[in-house]
Amino acid sequence: MRTCRFRHSGRERYGAIEGDRVRAMSAAPWDGGLPEGAPIALGEVTLLAPAVPTKIVAVGRNYRAHAKELGNEIPKEPLLFIKPSTAIIGPGDPIRIPEASKEVHHEAELACVIARTLSGALTATEARAAIFGWTCLNDVTARDIQRAEGHFTRAKSFDSFCPIGPVIETDLDPMDAGVLCRVNGEVRQRGSTRDLVFDPYLLVAFISQVMTLLPGDIVSTGTPEGVGPLRRGDPVEVEVPKVGILRNPVV
Repeated sequence: MRTCRFRHSGRERYGAIEGDRVRAMSAAPWDGGLPEGAPIALGEVTLLAPAVPTKIVAVGRNYRAHAKELGNEIPKEPLLFIKPSTAIIGPGDPIRIPEASKEVHHEAELACVIARTLSGALTATEARAAIFGWTCLNDVTARDIQRAEGHFTRAKSFDSFCPIGPVIETDLDPMDAGVLCRVNGEVRQRGSTRDLVFDPYLLVAFISQVMTLLPGDIVSTGTPEGVGPLRRGDPVEVEVPKVGILRNPVV
């Protein structure tokens, strides 16, 4: 199943994608929404960020090669941080370079969307049952600010620093998924979740022991090596096979 959020005729809806068409849903798919009404051609709608989470929980240094490229040790436990929901943009929306930073980087990631409330999970099996599906995420980062401050909050939280989309795919193996990033058509990142330090299910379980995950919340799993700068005018793409390509211009 592939789901999305879209705008059509001034109204925002969740939708179920059927080939090159989309059918509106009565509610969010993780809230029991069902397709209703006539299908609409995808070319006639504007895709939005496919979820509206209360929080985005991300993890640093979760790919071995990425930790090495930044000169960091592999963490013994997941290194968590939160991106605010106000950082979210959807497919085609512009990533805005803030005046406060001279070194903004792309970070291509596989992310999951939570389907049901999860708290205190002890096993990967519990975590798996709480996940609705998978999407692309760009963990845009003001690297100079992160380096200077020694923590992640301001560097990761500027408005437009969390593109997600274009859709949510339920049928994907997160233990063996490719993650790519292209800037101006050039491949910058090419990784596989096989290189993860903490696999997605264990990561979701670990997070739930710290904070309750709510339906629609997003957990991002880290970025592979190859992070690098974004410039005004760049088109940037994050691709996860089966999910699709998340494209955003940089302004």
